[in-house]
Amino acid sequence: MPISIVMMALGLFQFGMNGSNYQTFRRAASYRWQKQDRVGRIPAMQFLGPDTQEITLEGVIYPHFKGGLRQVELMRLAAAQGEPMILVDGLGWVWESWVVVSIEDTKTLLMSDGAPRKIEFSLTLKSYGADL
Repeated sequence: MPISIVMMALGLFQFGMNGSNYQTFRRAASYRWQKQDRVGRIPAMQFLGPDTQEITLEGVIYPHFKGGLRQVELMRLAAAQGEPMILVDGLGWVWESWVVVSIEDTKTLLMSDGAPRKIEFSLTLKSYGADL
């Protein structure tokens, strides 16, 4: 029986060795500071809290080897639902809810019918934020 290694799951979409596999995981966190003017002194900075985090996954799909040609389209269909999705990594860490803000793909090594042998993709997520 083949072993299915899941590197990360976003909602029902799984990234792993049997389909879409990412090679780069980039995470950015920023923090909100507001300038507060003061009379006779330089402005002070007031901390307003963390800002929305961003994750970018970049990877390669070889559709004729594993997963098929429609993997990026399935990502787009899931993103078009406009719903936050739970992100869980392969170690079992739950990263809370995230939304897809962009999906890019590049198809290369085209066959005579136009089908790509290689699809490079980039998926950008932003943290949804906790609901009360």
